[in-house]
Amino acid sequence: MRTLAELETVIAAPLPTPDIEAAAAGLLGAAEEVLEHWVVAQGQTPTTDTREGFRLLALHRQGARGDASFNACRETCREVAYHYNLITMQPDHEKSAERLQMMGLVTNHLYLFISGKLQVAGLGEFCCSSKPIRSAQDTEKTMRKEA
Repeated sequence: MRTLAELETVIAAPLPTPDIEAAAAGLLGAAEEVLEHWVVAQGQTPTTDTREGFRLLALHRQGARGDASFNACRETCREVAYHYNLITMQPDHEKSAERLQMMGLVTNHLYLFISGKLQVAGLGEFCCSSKPIRSAQDTEKTMRKEA
């Protein structure tokens, strides 16, 4: 399993458009790995099961047990799966590149939510724009300006 820092780099990298299906598979795999980090942090072994045909959705279900705030990213996981299906079921569609770009943005959103949740206890109600993270970042900026 790659580190969260490595996954951030993978998710932020420019998406290769010649092989859109492979890029979509890479993003789906990165999204799964992000969820694996959450499951491992909860002291569990990541599942190999699938839900509605996706391991991503099974990992989300596993990660949400015992933490209702984790349900905030359920629709994000479903949207990653939705864009993956759009791309792989119609790889030659004229909007495939746009769909891949959207899948990248949604995967990044999932990464931001989970990495933030791992940093700040109780994050979830306000997603990746949570006040605890913004407050910490604002405090850092203020301290740098004053220094």
